[in-house]
Amino acid sequence: MPLIAVTALHASTFQVGLLGAAGWLPWLLIGLPVGVWVDRLRSRPIMLAASAASLLLFATVPLAAHFGMLSLAQLLVVALATGVAGVFFQTAYTAYLPRLLDPADRAEGNAKLHGSASAAGIAGIGAGGLLAQLAGPVSGLLANSGTFALSLWCTRRIRHREPARAERPERALRQEIAEGLRLVAGDRWFRTFTLFGATSNLMLTGYQSLVVVFLIREVGVAEGAVGVLAAVASTGGIAGAAVARRVAARMGTARAMLFFELALPSLAVLIPLTAGGARLVLYVVGGFGVSAGVVAGNVIKSTFQQRYCPPELLGRLSASSAVLNFGAIPVGALVGGLLGDRLGVLPAMWILTAGVPLAALILWFSPLRTCRDLPTEPLRLPDTVPAPTAALAA
Repeated sequence: MPLIAVTALHASTFQVGLLGAAGWLPWLLIGLPVGVWVDRLRSRPIMLAASAASLLLFATVPLAAHFGMLSLAQLLVVALATGVAGVFFQTAYTAYLPRLLDPADRAEGNAKLHGSASAAGIAGIGAGGLLAQLAGPVSGLLANSGTFALSLWCTRRIRHREPARAERPERALRQEIAEGLRLVAGDRWFRTFTLFGATSNLMLTGYQSLVVVFLIREVGVAEGAVGVLAAVASTGGIAGAAVARRVAARMGTARAMLFFELALPSLAVLIPLTAGGARLVLYVVGGFGVSAGVVAGNVIKSTFQQRYCPPELLGRLSASSAVLNFGAIPVGALVGGLLGDRLGVLPAMWILTAGVPLAALILWFSPLRTCRDLPTEPLRLPDTVPAPTAALAA
């Protein structure tokens, strides 16, 4: 989508940032109530509906281009609407894994889930760059619609059927949203991870919203090569997922989080040094370190939260923390666009990439630094959160 905006619609730096922000804005608008609805409903039907909606929405872009009607306004609407679908899918997706796997298998499940997501991202970015070079970025977006058809097929093939959710006293939506917010604000681990995630995403999205503009206009990289560079840098995510459990077992989960979220992402400061020729490797090394650290940290954090959070509150925990974590993404995209417009793309890249390791100081000055391992026992709920009754039969 940013590549379409830059090459087909000649969008400004700020407009590219605005496009990136539109896709994540729904987390701020509907993230909290979606968390309650996910806790009330089965996850699989929500994921199916969200994939179908995204398929249809992305298909409208090449269709409009075929009739000469494509505009930046349409790209913004598609980004916003697919962002809504993404809120439903991601919240249900996060709550689904613990219902499919036994607790002992969740660490491996999270590693495979994040590793496969990184691999899919690499294939998507690399294929997107190649398609953009061969057929143009607008026509290449047809392949993106096809991936959601594959998502629908795969999700439908999951044979496990969730039982009906536990019966709970009828309460107002606002009351259940407040429970999720209290859970995040009242627990030191959830609070720390949420504040760090929001700050980190602000910086990550800020520089990533400028990467296409930086590589094409500042470094002089060809359109097709942008996808290849991004794909190679993203292999760090696969590496991070592969080693996360082993490093955590050797160092301790708390110490491993600090290593993955503070040490490796410090390589981000190499990205603004990128130039033509051999110095393109600086972008690859910097991006590799960031993606490896982020994905490995997510594996450890996801496994901890699924073990530590009461199951009946997992959807609300996911949504409440995601409102800040993902809500920071549109802000970061706008900040990146504004800094790029006011200061220039290169100075903005320096500021934002330096902010990536600085964000991890939130973890350094938290209880994480004084522990070897994160808690292994489930959180005990306060008396104000009602316990569920027995689940109904499927």
